[in-house]
Amino acid sequence: MAKPVSIEVYNPNGKYRVVSTKPMPGTRWINLLVEQDCRVEICTQKKTILSVEDIIALIGDKCDGVIGQLTEDWGETLFSALSRAGGKAFSNMAVGYNNVDVNAANKYGVAVGNTPGVLTETTAELAASLSVSAARRIVEADEFMRAGLYDGWLPNLFVGNLLKGQTVGVIGAGRIGSAYARMMVEGFKMNLIYYDLYQATRLEKFVTAYGQFLQANGESPVTWKRAASMDEVLREADVISLHPILDKTTYHLINKERLATMKKEAVLVNCSRGPVVDEVALVEHLKQNPMFRVGLDVFEDEPYMKPGLADLKNAIVVPHIASASKWTREGMATLAALNVLGKIKGYPVWSDANRVEPFLNENAPPPAASPSIVNAKALGLPVSRL
Repeated sequence: MAKPVSIEVYNPNGKYRVVSTKPMPGTRWINLLVEQDCRVEICTQKKTILSVEDIIALIGDKCDGVIGQLTEDWGETLFSALSRAGGKAFSNMAVGYNNVDVNAANKYGVAVGNTPGVLTETTAELAASLSVSAARRIVEADEFMRAGLYDGWLPNLFVGNLLKGQTVGVIGAGRIGSAYARMMVEGFKMNLIYYDLYQATRLEKFVTAYGQFLQANGESPVTWKRAASMDEVLREADVISLHPILDKTTYHLINKERLATMKKEAVLVNCSRGPVVDEVALVEHLKQNPMFRVGLDVFEDEPYMKPGLADLKNAIVVPHIASASKWTREGMATLAALNVLGKIKGYPVWSDANRVEPFLNENAPPPAASPSIVNAKALGLPVSRL
């Protein structure tokens, strides 16, 4: 028998019971559920990651839907428990859903939601921040100052890399990768090389137009190049940011061999998924190449880092905060709640999960639709015509 978990309840007499496995930013998501006659129960257990047993206890005997987190293991056990409780809706408060066994959800007829379309700029901003911080050794310098070690200017003190005129490499030029590329090209006048299975036409047009603008004003134009392979990006770029999806083809995409092909003073940034990088190989490479620097927001075995990584001065490590702007996190909570509400109310699925502005407008009611259901086709759910 699972132990009971502590909860906070809103609208206790609501017709539909919706559970959130974590408190989430903002209150709009709660209000939207309450307005539609939902009883909202939020787990307040002092535990960073809930176990499967904890979540089963939260689901209980009657539950219409659950809002969960990417740290949780949503597989056969949890979807069967949700189904037994009468639930037909689950949403990750995340764009990714590597923690979800979608086939198991399909088996039990549970709609699986995610929250794309709201993280793009925020995630790209963190990747750009890590790029600059690593290139200019900002974290090292900050620690040096706080330790009281600064006793005057020196010619060689924390010399880093100039970004202007260098080449930024992007692996995965989707929405986030393209947003990051634009920031680095326009912000630092960097040239672009990218690799993606699909041509990033809008990104190419942007870089071309910006290059023409610079040239018209007497400056050197920026350039772009679509690489024929990832290895070409790794060889040529001075700063490389990773933005691929995680699947069996991208697991350990950056390994010992590929690290060896990169420039000795390159900067590598990962705000995508931890297992894209072989962290053990990365630690060894950082030890052997002190001018090679890395900025990481995600890790192979979160919440843990591989041994030695935390000790390296040429590594900047932050705790999975790419989406951590107030607007984005509150928006993610809203979208996750509306995914669950939409399935409960029998609404169709929004036609474009990356265009979610109507759901985020606080001055108007959200559309009568689920913002993003990843298994909508498998479950035969209708698509909104709004």
